[in-house]
Amino acid sequence: MAAESCGSRGASPPPLHPSSASGGAVGRRRKTEAYREVLRRIRGGAASGGARPGFDDELWAHFHSLPARYALDVNIERVDDVLLHKRLLEEAREPMNGLVFDVRCSQIVTVDGSTEVESSTSIKQEERDPQCSALASSDLRPLHEVIFACDDKPKLLSQLTALLGELGLNIQEAHAFSTSDGYSLDIFVVDGWKYEVDVLRNALSSGIEKIKYRAWPLVHSMPVSMGRQLLEDSSPADCVQIPADATDVWEVDPRLLKFEQKLAAGSFGDLYHGTYCSQDVAIKVLKPERVSVDMLREFAQEVYIMKKVRHKNVVQFIGACTRPPILCIVTEFMRGGSIFDYIYNHRGTFQLVDVLRIASDVSKGMSYLHQINIIHRDLKTANLLMDDKVVKVADFGVARVKDQSGVMTAETGTYRWMAPEVIEHSPYDHRADVFSFGVVLWELLAGKLPYEDMTPLQAAVAVVQKDLRPTIPADTHPMLIGLLQKCWQRDPALRPTFAEILDILQSIKEVVQSSGRHKRRPGPSHSGQR
Repeated sequence: MAAESCGSRGASPPPLHPSSASGGAVGRRRKTEAYREVLRRIRGGAASGGARPGFDDELWAHFHSLPARYALDVNIERVDDVLLHKRLLEEAREPMNGLVFDVRCSQIVTVDGSTEVESSTSIKQEERDPQCSALASSDLRPLHEVIFACDDKPKLLSQLTALLGELGLNIQEAHAFSTSDGYSLDIFVVDGWKYEVDVLRNALSSGIEKIKYRAWPLVHSMPVSMGRQLLEDSSPADCVQIPADATDVWEVDPRLLKFEQKLAAGSFGDLYHGTYCSQDVAIKVLKPERVSVDMLREFAQEVYIMKKVRHKNVVQFIGACTRPPILCIVTEFMRGGSIFDYIYNHRGTFQLVDVLRIASDVSKGMSYLHQINIIHRDLKTANLLMDDKVVKVADFGVARVKDQSGVMTAETGTYRWMAPEVIEHSPYDHRADVFSFGVVLWELLAGKLPYEDMTPLQAAVAVVQKDLRPTIPADTHPMLIGLLQKCWQRDPALRPTFAEILDILQSIKEVVQSSGRHKRRPGPSHSGQR
């Protein structure tokens, strides 16, 4: 949404002399001055909440995310308005909201035949242009200030102004501020409303719900009655069809989801930490603008697989929202994060006893999946999550139920962990997961990215054409070296099953415990190239 303003002197910063500070520096100075003044007033008792831990950082983040024009235009004498803008933007950032608003009355006062304005609007009085404002009139007319905060979507501003027009409101001023993270704060000063402000609020709410349902993937603020009506009006053809082979009740009411923190962002979806019925959960939300027929098929397959799975070493499926435009998958939240993140972002390392424990947990989860004919197809450290010393297999976005033939041919997975038969588009089965497990086990031992000196494609070519494997650290236990080499066999038939891997790991654990060898010591490396 483009930043627009009627009568906003701050719409274009004044030109700077070449020798003066850069526009960025000037903008930051404006924001800093406004931030400090608002903070001073809050600490002086102008508003509550300023003593809360972290409030200063939150307030600065609010000013920092908005353009310098906001700091110049906003009426910082009205601290509660600044806090209202901050709160509305925070609410809009929750995917279940998308678009939030507030409305209040601003009274015009006529003094000695001239029109003045009580300082009761968010934008400074001196910033208004009389030629485009009702403030030039000598009539005593009530003004209302309508404030929207929303995800910055194309054509949304026109939909909001059209809504105001439909309610008989005349826009006297419009101030739109786009944030640096893709949201918009839109402030309208309007006249033409003759009734109570609560009546206006209800009328706006009704119109906004219609806009939200068309534009946002998740709408937890819709009234219960409207939500029920939408669900009742949806025919089976309107839903993503999930193959039904059980009687589980797993459809999640999106209004019961609360989003707290974005954990990761991808091209096709975002991952959030939140709560569902007071339970900590992870919520994977598909981006509606990126949804395609193929993506719906993948989404349906993932839900189909996850609702079949129940094992202590597989991330627990809680439910899913499957009614477009609401598409998300809800699982238990693993506070320890991924092993990939622990190794590469936190520089964590594992002792041998931890390596054996993690490898055993992964093997138990994978053995279970293979027993119920599920091939993961993307086993890697990024898809292994930790919590309370338990490791669980996660992310079934490309997993498949093995068909009657037991073989597949699609190239699926991540190159650095991919089995050679998958890279070559040859038929493959569950033993492709065993190869990937071998790479994961090597990562736990080496603490490095597989083939880190190569691009993913170069690594894939070398694995197929040169039979390349990662270089095994020299201090690796001989029995672990043997296990790695078995998992990496070019011929899938020679690779062990996960049940056999569990037996091998248990034997290694017993040998290590009896010898007292719990730690790996640095030394020269064994070559993993066969």
